[in-house]
Amino acid sequence: MKKNNQLILALDVIDRNRALDVADRVSKYVDAIKVGYPLVLKSGMEIIRDISSYIPVIADFKVADIPNTNRLICEQVFNSGGDSVIVHGFTGRDSLDACVNTANEYGQKVYVVTDMSHPGAVDFFQPVSEKIARMSVEAGVSGVVAPATRTESVENIRRIIGKELDMLSPGVGTQGGNAADVINKGADWVIAGRSIYQSESPENEARKIVQEIRDDEGKS
Repeated sequence: MKKNNQLILALDVIDRNRALDVADRVSKYVDAIKVGYPLVLKSGMEIIRDISSYIPVIADFKVADIPNTNRLICEQVFNSGGDSVIVHGFTGRDSLDACVNTANEYGQKVYVVTDMSHPGAVDFFQPVSEKIARMSVEAGVSGVVAPATRTESVENIRRIIGKELDMLSPGVGTQGGNAADVINKGADWVIAGRSIYQSESPENEARKIVQEIRDDEGKS
């Protein structure tokens, strides 16, 4: 995934035609499109292949099971054309290793959730986020996920992972995260969803976020 725009679209719609329309309209402004269970459960795994034919697809399945099940899920993602998969780390090193090993076999990527963007994440995630981040480095993943809604978490996780791993940061837009701020704190990409795909002009909303990031970079 090339870092051209530093924006990823979280395409959390469920209608196949709507998903393809939005994906097409924003493709010049985003570096990848993240799809999750709602769209795949409604439209089938084929939607990953359809979108990945012209832009990288991140399967946000938050994989969290025993090693063998994790392997099987990751295989399905990569066999369907997915560029990468988002997994959980709290299930332990052996489960994470299964995802990383499978990704390596396919020449693809694994991103590990170190913290989440919703308020409830502070109850259980924050106390273990640093440990998950350290394990992610040791496991040789491609990157981690840290929330745009809590930039202190982004800064902290970046200190732990150094420059070794990429960082994706969800929660920009509707959840309140500011794209330029999060990039300044250490994220490589920001992730926005509803503020883009619920707009009458998804491409304009995506373009605005990209411009905000570029304008801020121009000031530094």
